[in-house]
Amino acid sequence: MNPKDAHPKALSIHKTRIVRYRDNLKTEVEDLVSVEEPLQIVVNGKPSTITMRTPGDDVALALGFLFTEGMIHAYAQIKYAASSDENTVSIITEGTRLPVQTIERNFYSTSSCGVCGKASVDQIAAKSQYLNFGCELRVNYRELMALPDKLREVQEVFEMTGGLHACAIFDASGRYIRHNEDVGRHNALDKLIGYALQDEHLPLAVHVLLLSGRASFELVQKASMAGIQMIVAVGAPSSLAVSLAEKNGITLVGFVKRSGFNIYSRPDRVVWDD
Repeated sequence: MNPKDAHPKALSIHKTRIVRYRDNLKTEVEDLVSVEEPLQIVVNGKPSTITMRTPGDDVALALGFLFTEGMIHAYAQIKYAASSDENTVSIITEGTRLPVQTIERNFYSTSSCGVCGKASVDQIAAKSQYLNFGCELRVNYRELMALPDKLREVQEVFEMTGGLHACAIFDASGRYIRHNEDVGRHNALDKLIGYALQDEHLPLAVHVLLLSGRASFELVQKASMAGIQMIVAVGAPSSLAVSLAEKNGITLVGFVKRSGFNIYSRPDRVVWDD
């Protein structure tokens, strides 16, 4: 998968006047904040969901969302996908009837929760078509500790605003492939997976996923849908995230930094030989 810069930074940043107080000094300055706006996803002419997101990569976000929700299984099912206006993506599927109950759910996703409105954990534990990994990923422990610094080098909008989540994929040697940012951590991952879907690079079984924050259940679920074998998070995992990673055979690493990390499941994929 080739890196792409598919969204101008101007879409992600808003300038505003603020009062800043530092070291007993009050000043009026211009500051930059992350943009948050609603995106409606319309499937086969029917509104499916609204999510609060950072504008940019909207088609990839919509496709990634439909894929990680289990509503589509391959890019070949998509006949048409495009932004119909600045806050709407319209998708038409090719000869495929999507699950009526899923389309009619019409849940509202906030930027902090990608599973809001779903009735139970059983409903959100969608089954991945890529759980039977055809290869075994092995990553050196030193490469894991270097990943956060590599992400910070390319996370431009976060550096400017401090207000976005990011996720990135790397190969087994730690080479950066691409990343996406969004006010919603689940949106950032859907954008990443959406691009992989479009490029027909799924499953991402030979890639490492890095999360800029904590590892929640929903992020492990989405990664599982894309066939990812190793998830590395800068922050902590939740108990449900650990349980799902164990169930799906995913290596889950948390609290990664230059000095070390914690492995919560499948430690055999981490190579300790120098």
